[in-house]
Amino acid sequence: METKIEKKSEERSEDRIVRILSKDVEGKMTVYSGLAKIKGISWSVSNAVCKILKLDKKRKIGSLTNDEIEKISNLVKGSKLPTFLVNRRKDFDTGKDEQLVGSDLDLKKEFDIKRLKKIKVYRGYRHIAGLTMRGQRTKANFRKNRKKGSGIKKKVAKVGKK
Repeated sequence: METKIEKKSEERSEDRIVRILSKDVEGKMTVYSGLAKIKGISWSVSNAVCKILKLDKKRKIGSLTNDEIEKISNLVKGSKLPTFLVNRRKDFDTGKDEQLVGSDLDLKKEFDIKRLKKIKVYRGYRHIAGLTMRGQRTKANFRKNRKKGSGIKKKVAKVGKK
């Protein structure tokens, strides 16, 4: 049987917002889904973090201690995750496997696209033209002004005198 004090402390922990890896996550979310909200952490990485640190997936993120939050951030930032889960394998510059999160992921992606444009490979040209890179069909899909439609005219209401 829970006392009133324990219930209040649980409510407070759910109300708080937890900051993990420079992302605010609501305390009401579970650890599993809360970690997946962070940019650069997929559901599988979130699952791996819970398994490695032996955290309950269904536990509320607001109930985590500062020490546990720090362990999560150290695990994700460090290369302690299995290599098949890491989002940047064999980096072009360093040749190492890395897990990038948040703004670091955005910057690396932007630099990669700039590099492709600079060396003028096929994918770089496609980026410049704003077209798809991976072989999708572009006749019907990926239209810029989809609402306009080619060859379609609206009926004009005739206003005439009788």
